[in-house]
Amino acid sequence: MTHRQTLEALSGLMLVLFVAMLSATVVSTALPRIIGALGGNQSQYTWVVTATLLTSTATTPIWGKLADLYSKKRLVQLSITIFTVGSLISGFAQNTEQLIAARAFQGLGVGGLQILVQIVIGAMIPPRERGRYMGYIGAVMAVATVGGPLLGGLIVDTSWLGWRWCFFVGVPIAALAFLLLQKTLHLPVIRRADVKIDYLGATLIAAGVSILLIWVTFVDDSFAWLSWQSGAMVGGGLLILAAAVWVESRAAEPVVPLPIVVRRNTALAIVASVAVGSAMFGGSVFLGQYFQIGRGYSPTEAGLLTIPMMVGVLFSSTIIGRLTTTTGKVKPFIVFGTVVLTAGFAVLSTMDHETSLVLLGVGMLLVGVGVGGSMQNLVLIVQNSVALKELGAASGTVTFFRSLGGTIGVSVLGAVLANQVSSTITEKLAAAGMGAGSSGNATGSLDIGALPPPVQLVVRAAYGDATGHIFLISAALGVVSILAALALKSVTLRGTLDLATAKPPAVDGEAQAPQVAPAGPKHAGPKHAAPRHAARKS
Repeated sequence: MTHRQTLEALSGLMLVLFVAMLSATVVSTALPRIIGALGGNQSQYTWVVTATLLTSTATTPIWGKLADLYSKKRLVQLSITIFTVGSLISGFAQNTEQLIAARAFQGLGVGGLQILVQIVIGAMIPPRERGRYMGYIGAVMAVATVGGPLLGGLIVDTSWLGWRWCFFVGVPIAALAFLLLQKTLHLPVIRRADVKIDYLGATLIAAGVSILLIWVTFVDDSFAWLSWQSGAMVGGGLLILAAAVWVESRAAEPVVPLPIVVRRNTALAIVASVAVGSAMFGGSVFLGQYFQIGRGYSPTEAGLLTIPMMVGVLFSSTIIGRLTTTTGKVKPFIVFGTVVLTAGFAVLSTMDHETSLVLLGVGMLLVGVGVGGSMQNLVLIVQNSVALKELGAASGTVTFFRSLGGTIGVSVLGAVLANQVSSTITEKLAAAGMGAGSSGNATGSLDIGALPPPVQLVVRAAYGDATGHIFLISAALGVVSILAALALKSVTLRGTLDLATAKPPAVDGEAQAPQVAPAGPKHAGPKHAAPRHAARKS
């Protein structure tokens, strides 16, 4: 692909990335109003977000592996279709249970969109040159993350639209992206006769992670930490994940290739990605709730108040992307990003229901700068160390663990927030001499306007004070990401799409652009001989 063709294809990919991020951010400020309208509680609030993260996380490595085997273009279009159908079903949901199920289905498409965009860009642009294109990615992220909350707030504050349009609004954008990619994206398609998808491993990974997340959501509420239910769920989840590791170590085409995972930089990037994932999802989910319930702002005002975080993402991803291309180095910027991210969490951990908005703005700006400086570079350092034929599996693996970190982060932080809010409200209502009859369902409902005015004050203060504690947990995770970033092996980004070797191997059958270097001797041999492949343009 020429430079012009690359830019044309990137326009469609940026639309795909935009609609994927918009699906989360447009709901962030509107979610308290949505859950209140559907009569949901705090646990259901968390699961509306977690359901999408869970299915997108579980399917990310599958999409990544499929991208190594089938047409990347067709897979992107398939994920767009799944996302669009899920958005429509979400918009027509009549209760929180239906909404959670629809969001889970939508997450199947979101998982594909998030990873496939990175894989396609990796197949078009060498790692050394990829940094300057991160500015475009950063701009799209900033527009989606800034415009999403604002758009969501305006939608729920506009009577003739209503909250259902938070899900409908992405449908025409997704359709436009589908058509644009059909016209502009042209990549080689590799046909292999020995394709084997590790469905058993994928199922075990999804089942093990799901059981542990369900346990996190209900522990200390429906049952105690030390109980037979906790033992059964934790033990069962870990046993299933251990079986998944065993299956992956023996599968011909593992969903999560263990040889890639155990590489130094990949393993450390995975550890650092857990904290970054927690920042990406936890910040947008719980800050919107804090400003609306803890401080009493409207959804639109809540969206405006989160702008400092998005400004930080925009400028840091753009500037650091350019510096990455200029220097060819990536580790210093990852270290910088994780340090600033942790500092931002530390600032936000001091918040309560009366904290200065200026201080909150500083904390959000630091978090945004940290996310923009580290998120894309953690994927880039992994992509730089693998051959082109392993690009999908490697990208899918690190993105899987980043999404897993976000999923676990939202689940754990949501459970901590719900339990602390419930105990604080109960304690303060009892101290004020208010019984259950006068307080209504104060500890469970998010429809704050339906509560008596004295009770509203108690509930808002409880939510405002509890939010600081969840960011203290995030700061502790940030310290772990700093240590992982410091331990990364310093590398110089290569200027070719594939790993270069001194002695070219036998023809591998992949139709690649002329500047692509051969894969290396270890990838050659009878198993991957040219007659077993047939490349064509999609």
